[in-house]
Amino acid sequence: MSRVDEKKLQKRNSLLQTAFELFTTKGVGNTSISDIADRAGVAKGTFYLYFRDKIDIKNKLIGHKTEKLFEKAVEALENDPQKTFTDKVIFVVNNIIDQLEENQALLLFISKNLSWGIFKNLIDSGEKGTEQGIAATYEKIMAEEGDNIESPEIMFYMICEFVSSVSYSPILYKEPVLIDNLKPHIFRTIRSIIAQYQKVPDKTE
Repeated sequence: MSRVDEKKLQKRNSLLQTAFELFTTKGVGNTSISDIADRAGVAKGTFYLYFRDKIDIKNKLIGHKTEKLFEKAVEALENDPQKTFTDKVIFVVNNIIDQLEENQALLLFISKNLSWGIFKNLIDSGEKGTEQGIAATYEKIMAEEGDNIESPEIMFYMICEFVSSVSYSPILYKEPVLIDNLKPHIFRTIRSIIAQYQKVPDKTE
């Protein structure tokens, strides 16, 4: 990456981080593009070199933050390899839950704004010049599993939706139980979901 590209990436990341801080403290509706540019220390026109409008930076921010979660989970998985496909998925899920428990502002922001359209786009292509944690995780795990899963994209979507919805209250409000007490139930359900999508081996000779 050239020095010019590095500076562009730094400015983009600075705008993203500033937007996150303002969105999670003031709210998206109460944050203007001028607020973001001023806090980031750039001209308002510079903002439009990287993002179309406030909705665009919000969606890019969701993708950026979500990919960071998966990126860290992948790094942890590589340092602590799991034996089976199911074990790998559960390891990644557990790591992401722990990250969200440590950063509850991120959980609030992502859970309110993440859509399947954004998530699907991250799997398909990602943003050039940014991390591709979701795509890397998806491709790595699915490549190792081969053709043993029917409708892997749907299965992955089901797991993500399930984990996101059931983890929200235990992490933020400790209800109906602490997240650590809920984890065994989450993992058992994930195992059940995966089992339903695993192809039955062909025993014909």
